[in-house]
Amino acid sequence: MIEYENLKESNKMFLREFVESFQQTLGSGWFILGESVRRFEGEFAGFLGVQHCAGVASGLDAMILSLKALGIPEGSEVLVPSNTYIATVLAPLHCRLVPVLVEPDPATCNIDPGQIERAITPKTRAMILVHLYGKSCDMDPIMSLAQKHHLKVIEDCAQSHGARYRGRLTGTFGDVSAFSFYPTKNLGALGDAGAVVTNDAAVDAEVRKLRNYGSSQKYYNEVIGYNSRLDELQAGFLSVKLRKLRHITDHKRALADIYHTKLDDRFQKPVVHPDFLDVFHIYSIRHNDRDAVREYLLKHGVKTEVHYPVPPHQQKALKPLFQGASYPVSEEIHRTTLSLPISFAHTPDDIMSVVDILNKFQSR
Repeated sequence: MIEYENLKESNKMFLREFVESFQQTLGSGWFILGESVRRFEGEFAGFLGVQHCAGVASGLDAMILSLKALGIPEGSEVLVPSNTYIATVLAPLHCRLVPVLVEPDPATCNIDPGQIERAITPKTRAMILVHLYGKSCDMDPIMSLAQKHHLKVIEDCAQSHGARYRGRLTGTFGDVSAFSFYPTKNLGALGDAGAVVTNDAAVDAEVRKLRNYGSSQKYYNEVIGYNSRLDELQAGFLSVKLRKLRHITDHKRALADIYHTKLDDRFQKPVVHPDFLDVFHIYSIRHNDRDAVREYLLKHGVKTEVHYPVPPHQQKALKPLFQGASYPVSEEIHRTTLSLPISFAHTPDDIMSVVDILNKFQSR
């Protein structure tokens, strides 16, 4: 059986350093907002080339605290891609903001710059850009629109650690950027974890207060805050993996190249362009008979995932917000997308096996 993801195998090469990091943290006797968090924050900021990084408890919290720190007035509209994971929509809702869904480019599955301007109203104050699957959004036209309309830009980099647009890393374009280090990410912790990065010192200071009960000095609370702090243990594990992120990315890009070159063109593969360095958190193909393809692969010993089966506007929790709305591009992506195995634990032989099986698929 070729698993879709095997985190035990993916993390095996880091085991010795994980144990050392755990022992150091245990020996320090300091488990919340200590030296491991400060070290990782500095390392990750250095990796990105930004001035500030604040570790938080999850990627969703990173987006919520980003929006809060920007001080966007309640009731304002925030543009969000219509085919994103639900967390991107939940963040503005938790901040009492109004998410406005914008259709993606059907070729890249990222927000379509051509659809953004028509969604802007006098109430629009920000946009959240999701670099889906590990591919950067088309940042030049998007940032031009943001400047023209005086919109704040939040980058959702949950899937794009190390991805680049025209040589520049995702997470370095917007006013603030949110990262998730969920275990399956290219830079994944051994539990939930996230970070907020920015070049704005005031935004960083606000995030640091918000993540710690609204306090910058113990027992003195300046704002209504949260308990959302990156754990010392997870920060130590992330420092270990950050040193190997380039290796992880190169490995996944090499696996993706096998799919690109060997997989039959009956399957719609990710668009590759020299302006974009993709890191392939997910290798998503599309096929009109997606469910049959998935069933066929499982029958032949290959596990897959669907990211994501239900678009946000059709989720039970969100339906009342988008009653009667139709997002046909998003709906088509969600109906046809299939994620193939492409983890750090997979070998080129694994991927060739998947390709060989897929290329023999016959539609019903």
